[in-house]
Amino acid sequence: MIISTPATSANLGPGFDTLGLALNLRNEVEIEFSNVEKIEIYGENAEYLKKLPNNMFVNIFSEVYEKLTGHKPICSYKFNNKIPISRGLGSSSALISAAITAAYEMGEIPYKKDKILNYALTYEHHPDNITPAILGGFCVAKVKKNRVYFLKKFIPNSIKAVVVIPNKTISTNYSRGTLKEFYALNDVVTNISSSSMITAAFFSEKFELLRNVVEDKIHQESRMKAVPELFKVREIALREGALMSTLSGSGSTYFNLVYKDDAYNVFSALKSYFPEFNVKILNFDNLGVKVYK
Repeated sequence: MIISTPATSANLGPGFDTLGLALNLRNEVEIEFSNVEKIEIYGENAEYLKKLPNNMFVNIFSEVYEKLTGHKPICSYKFNNKIPISRGLGSSSALISAAITAAYEMGEIPYKKDKILNYALTYEHHPDNITPAILGGFCVAKVKKNRVYFLKKFIPNSIKAVVVIPNKTISTNYSRGTLKEFYALNDVVTNISSSSMITAAFFSEKFELLRNVVEDKIHQESRMKAVPELFKVREIALREGALMSTLSGSGSTYFNLVYKDDAYNVFSALKSYFPEFNVKILNFDNLGVKVYK
């Protein structure tokens, strides 16, 4: 059995801990029952992950499987990772979503994706990454009383993502530590109105609106100081025609939404200025976590 889960870009600027979308950059894990546990890791950050004393996927999968079935699983695992870690592309949410889905599948227990989503709150308390990781598309989500309330919108193929992945990491915990405890009312209103307009633009597919409404006063500027080159990334992307340009999650990746016909121009300009960074043109993912048997 293979579990495939997409990368995600969360916050989308002003939609802090609320907005997110899925990108067609996937991690896969092949899992089957075995007499002896075996773990193979390939792809992004493989050498680093091999050295860790514990495998987060195996731990979560085993814990959930045992709770569901009453038995401890012994399996072989083969990971093929394309999502870089600590880059703001939802690698942890992809792992959590895949592990819980695998537990239900291997335990042959019927489920719907909203059950996986709510279970994932046990391990990831913010819904902006886990919701699109599981459901795909553009998602707006809110947690209330340990339940995720969400709406999903299919993303058309008329738009693409151009992501800039720096050769530097930003720790999510460190990044949250740079945020203020209190914010001015005007700044809060700016974020509420901007995130509302982003949601409206996606659901109505009036993406041209995004050029004028994406503004964040809560987190981006302080987080971007950890990788100052990101300010130039945003400047170039918007100059070359990006509809919006925002920090992906807590960074360090920068997300740029573009019309399909503008994708190569934005990509070329960014790659030319930042040859040391990994710049990719990505399609959006509308399926979320997938299972192949």
